[in-house]
Amino acid sequence: MQCYTELTPPTAVTHSITLQFVPGQGTNLAVAKSSLLQIFRTKIVSAELDTLQSQNQNQNQNQSAAQLSRAAGRYDSRLANDDDGLEMSFLGGDNPVSRADRANSTRLVLVADIALPGTITGMAKIKTPNSKSGGDALLIALKDARLSLVEWDVKRHGLTTVSIHYYEQDELQGSPWAAQLSHHVNFLAADPGSRCAALKFGARNLAILPFKQADEDIDMGNWDEALDGQRPAKDVSSAVINGTSNIEDTPYSPSFVLRLSNLDPSLLHPVHLAFLHEYREPTFGILSSTKNASNSLGRRDHFTFMVFTLDLQQKASTTILSVGGLPQDLFRVVALPAPVGGALLVGANELIHIDQSGKPNGVAVNPLTKQCTSFGLVDQSDLNLRLEDCAIEVLTADLGEFLIILNDGRMALVTFRIDGRTVSGLEVKMLPSETGGSIIPSRVSSLTRIGRTTMFAGSEEGDSLVFGWTRRQAGQTARRKSQIVDADFDIDFEDEDMMEDDEDDLYGEAAPPPPVTGTNTGKAGELSFRIHDRMMSIAPIQKITYGRPAWLPGSEEEQNSAGVRSELQMVCAVGRGKSGSLAIMNLAMQPKVIGRFEFPEARGFWAVSSKKPIPKSLQGDKGGNAIGNDYDTSGQYDKYMIVAKVDLDGYETSDVYALTAAGFESLTGTEFEPAAGFTVEAGTMGKESRIIQVLKLEVRCYDGDLGLSQIIPMLDEETGAEPRVISASIADPYLLLIRDDASILVLFARLSRVKLEYDLEELDKDDEALVSTKWLTGCLYTDVNGMFDDETTAVATKGSKSVEPSILMFLLCADGALHIYRLPDLTKPIYVAKDLACFPPGLSADYTARKGTAKEKVTEILVADLGDTTYKSPYLILRDANDDLTVYQPFRVKGGTAQSLSETLFFDKLPNPSFAKPQEEPPEDDPTFLPRFLPMRRCTNISGYSTVFLPGSSPSFLLKSSKSSPRVIGLQGSGVQAMSSFHTEGCEHGFIYADTHGIARVTQIPSDTSFAETGLSVKKILIGTDIDAVSYHPPSQSYVVGCNATEPFELPKDDDYHKEWARENHVFRPMVERGVLKLVSPITWTVVDTIEMESSETVLCVETLNLEISESTNERKQLIAVGTALCKGEDLPTRGHVHVYDIAEVIPEPGRPETNRKLKLVAKEDIPRGAVTAISGVGTQGLMLVAQGQKCMVRGLKEDGTLLPVAFMDMNCYVTSVKELPGTGLCLMSDAFKGVWFTGYTEEPYKMILFGKSSTKLEVLNADFLPDGPELFIVATDADGHIHILQFDPEHPKSLQGHLLLHRTTFNTGANHATSSLLLPTTANGPSTNPQQNSGSQSEKTPRVPQVLLLASPTGVLAALRPLSESAYRRLSSLATQLTTSLPHAAGLNPKGYRMPSTGCPTSGVDAGVGRSIVDGVMLERFVELGTGRRGEMAGRAGYGGPEEVRAELEGVLRWAGLGYF
Repeated sequence: MQCYTELTPPTAVTHSITLQFVPGQGTNLAVAKSSLLQIFRTKIVSAELDTLQSQNQNQNQNQSAAQLSRAAGRYDSRLANDDDGLEMSFLGGDNPVSRADRANSTRLVLVADIALPGTITGMAKIKTPNSKSGGDALLIALKDARLSLVEWDVKRHGLTTVSIHYYEQDELQGSPWAAQLSHHVNFLAADPGSRCAALKFGARNLAILPFKQADEDIDMGNWDEALDGQRPAKDVSSAVINGTSNIEDTPYSPSFVLRLSNLDPSLLHPVHLAFLHEYREPTFGILSSTKNASNSLGRRDHFTFMVFTLDLQQKASTTILSVGGLPQDLFRVVALPAPVGGALLVGANELIHIDQSGKPNGVAVNPLTKQCTSFGLVDQSDLNLRLEDCAIEVLTADLGEFLIILNDGRMALVTFRIDGRTVSGLEVKMLPSETGGSIIPSRVSSLTRIGRTTMFAGSEEGDSLVFGWTRRQAGQTARRKSQIVDADFDIDFEDEDMMEDDEDDLYGEAAPPPPVTGTNTGKAGELSFRIHDRMMSIAPIQKITYGRPAWLPGSEEEQNSAGVRSELQMVCAVGRGKSGSLAIMNLAMQPKVIGRFEFPEARGFWAVSSKKPIPKSLQGDKGGNAIGNDYDTSGQYDKYMIVAKVDLDGYETSDVYALTAAGFESLTGTEFEPAAGFTVEAGTMGKESRIIQVLKLEVRCYDGDLGLSQIIPMLDEETGAEPRVISASIADPYLLLIRDDASILVLFARLSRVKLEYDLEELDKDDEALVSTKWLTGCLYTDVNGMFDDETTAVATKGSKSVEPSILMFLLCADGALHIYRLPDLTKPIYVAKDLACFPPGLSADYTARKGTAKEKVTEILVADLGDTTYKSPYLILRDANDDLTVYQPFRVKGGTAQSLSETLFFDKLPNPSFAKPQEEPPEDDPTFLPRFLPMRRCTNISGYSTVFLPGSSPSFLLKSSKSSPRVIGLQGSGVQAMSSFHTEGCEHGFIYADTHGIARVTQIPSDTSFAETGLSVKKILIGTDIDAVSYHPPSQSYVVGCNATEPFELPKDDDYHKEWARENHVFRPMVERGVLKLVSPITWTVVDTIEMESSETVLCVETLNLEISESTNERKQLIAVGTALCKGEDLPTRGHVHVYDIAEVIPEPGRPETNRKLKLVAKEDIPRGAVTAISGVGTQGLMLVAQGQKCMVRGLKEDGTLLPVAFMDMNCYVTSVKELPGTGLCLMSDAFKGVWFTGYTEEPYKMILFGKSSTKLEVLNADFLPDGPELFIVATDADGHIHILQFDPEHPKSLQGHLLLHRTTFNTGANHATSSLLLPTTANGPSTNPQQNSGSQSEKTPRVPQVLLLASPTGVLAALRPLSESAYRRLSSLATQLTTSLPHAAGLNPKGYRMPSTGCPTSGVDAGVGRSIVDGVMLERFVELGTGRRGEMAGRAGYGGPEEVRAELEGVLRWAGLGYF
């Protein structure tokens, strides 16, 4: 069988909502990405406006420097010390006094990342009176008809499930012949007052879930124990399903299901509903009809809008109003808040408002409205708008302004004219591009307001955006004033203060809006929009291919990239419309190399920035406040680099280099002594006035000019012992040394008032445990965020801005306990957590592992800030003997009174399924090689990232952005034995490292590449149009991209039968697609050639094929084959073309050497019947297999430019994919409605033979081969997200000698439908194996390389399907079953049920699976969430010898195992 693993998380945003979810964070944004739920909070930062946004935001430029300085001091007061990594170079060199080009931006910060075993179809905010967290609850609707009510659990720092409600029972479906739930549009709506929620499911079913209110007498509030006796106890063990629990303090009442036809007999075809505002009882408006909408039958204006009030106690309803005769193209009901009120009905061609009295007001937005409806509408047809899939949100409720984002990303403003409490009309106005009206590139799936002047636009077709707006008043001049010009500017600050103040009432009711009067229209002004933040997305993935990295021949970049570039790179066509892009993906970071040189003796780098020593003539009572910049290090580059060396004879030395703009050079004439020994650690102390060099036997202290000022030996005068230092940690003004006798030494830099210099002194170990305990490892951490502060200390120092951040010392003892000390107090630890070495899922001071629980060997612990310039926070990182990293996130649970750190500090283990590479074996011919422990390196600012680097054989960065969890990203190349941050004029905020081959590189993290969002190196190249196909051409090292751009459709002017077409003057024309073929050079990732197809001709497939170009010489050449479809209306037959192109070399354009390639047409074949939907190579003679209409035909390229057909196979309806097992002639064709066809192609004579077929009721989107040794499996995916595993086995009795394909199993992927696939070899037989070496024919003696099938989905998920041996399948299947039953699952969902085929899934073949299923790799990844004790237990039950065997097997089947060439 097989194992299914998701390689990237979903990135397409489907739903979003704001609510007060997490206590202490104000308003949160909940974002749903199909099966992923993310909780964000907002943070206001000072950001620099680019040129375009500066032009669009002139109002922000009018703010005075004093105001912006106040904003920076409040929200971005990190210029001087750069605590958040926002360096002066990043800020553009502005000083805190002058910030005229800055504006406050709202950024998203991730709070929680929850993977759900289900597909989210809707979300709603519910205010419950007695929630455990004190915040709102989140109601989640899931496919097909179930609800899950969740809250935030403060103690667990995650979700807690309140209740689950199922409505999938057969008795609720109405009739036995009713269609399945998945065939209907199910949606969730909630009452604005949180009194109930409604789930519309099935054809006409409405599930009502009531919620209790604070003023209801639901908890026996009038119970008198003196009169009524003792209050009955509550049974908390009862089931909580569908509201049948007898627990009286549940936040909901029993739910019930209403038939819409019982509410009103006319509700036969419901379209949409929404709960309305300003009603005392739950009231909803529903748009419906008594008959189906149909343009072909001539039906018009048969929709009805009805408003019902619900009586939750009696489970009854009352009709308030009904408005009939509405246009049939209406599709959505939008409830409008006060002062507008009522409902806005959105149609494809019009907007209609229905107020509370039933009075309609509408506007027509295109010329087609007159032809579609007779309803009275205000004519604004000159706008020519298409409202399908538009999004609407409140912009300014007081002014009656609403924002509409169209399906092409353009913005429009809807303004309601209000006379008192009556709406007299509405007006639609397009927002110009000059003011940011086109900042949204494509259709948005959700639009949510997250602040007073900010919104979140979630998209399934590209990146999701946070954008904001400002309003310029009429007559406002461009002058600077000291007061606030925009009232919203100050309100933003007040909102931020409220978020940061824990004592404020975060969940109070919002103030009522001010009354609307005629003077409010004076507040209106010109709106200007700009982007604040961006959430990267690689969805939808249309096609995937691979190619080799390319550079200009002989360029410096090509020389520098040697050894740090992967063999291949994956290229995906992602996005739609203006968001269409090419995503270049690699597994590891490909650093930008600034310089490269040989440095074989380097074993350690430390780049430091220090102050010059202050001359005595300048020293005074004030310590040099008037001293120049030469004696200050704020914002200056690194000055020196200390290098630890081991020469060819094994002699250990250290050297120092001076860093310059051009590089670095050896420094002489200082008191730095190279022969002093090997440097273990180096850094600065004493406010960067002292350079510290930690050697194995001593610590040396230098001044800023490397003058030796102090030597502290490790010699113990009492015992005479001289322990060696094995690791050190520096946090100014403290230095921690871990020595080989398991002892520690803490040094303190004390300022001498006489010399005004810093000297190192040893801190007294007042705690006897510090002396007697054996310490394995430790580190120091500067708590700039106050995460580890005591509440008593925080209260005492609150409001004081001069308090220095505390320094904490983390120590791990031999028995696995974590001790935390707050320096300089060494009398007792402030926090002790036992059994950290057991890697528990949650760690606290009172946690104790079970007796006899196995413990991991922890080699290093490190506490470091992870994040970017927007936000960073501390994490506890554990490193085991395999170099695997375990990451703990600390969080606080604060009570009402002041509590100690031990009572409020907890650690939550984060999932990290990445495994480190095995340790490299020492070279036999290197006598100087000694096994050396390389500690993790904490880097405060590398290209804006606050990160941790893991050296060794598996070099990796632990990266985190503000919108992601920490991810382990490998560094491309061999092992690393020395690394340091490197900040110079020639390499700002970069890093330097030396690999095991003796090559040192000065590098930077690429600024145009994202890492943490997907766990991959992703670089997006904007194409700006739909991309339907992409293919790599190896001879020219170019990519051919098949695009389709929309254009207005024009009738043929020269038609002899329709002379009137020539006089056509329609301005609102339908949009059709025209194919465009683009040649992209990977050197600069620019388009170097473009070919347009005919009008209405779309590109469906692009493939690179090895075709025979000469019948006489049998010469072959790799050419580009393009299949197109020519559709000019339903009254004309669809035709197709096969274009064959060669990529010729031409003279490049001046200054653009990459433009030396052009597309050259070799052949073009007209297909009179049917479109060319798929193309593949076939056989061994250089022929192609073309899916044209209802036939699959084998064609050969003739020298005269024609394509000669030689064999064919009749198909049924529409061929979605054609694949060939390379070099075998075995072909696979999938039909959109009639299943899978497995055929064979022979060349003597030319013919195609049908071997086997699947069920003819299977709707197949994509099909591919998956060979497993002698067995051949066929993987077919359908439109419901199922993966069907079929097998061709002619020896099986049920297959009828192979004529029927055997159905082995069906696996549900949820919303991650696999629409594209790529069969790849693994590197099991050697590291040099790559797809290009295995794409041709193979000899019979060569064993076939194990294969893996890569699957791509529209949600942005990349998945892998790997074959397993029988023994591995049994063990992993047993392990996955145990994990399913043992681990908690978010929202109370069932992962096993999630992976089962849905009801009504057709059988794809003759059933021969015997109850087997694909192993869920997503569940196997959660094995690392267990503690060591549970890991051992589950490993034994699954048949493993221990957790190490489980790790070894998971390493071969999870993530990107075997695909190291990427």
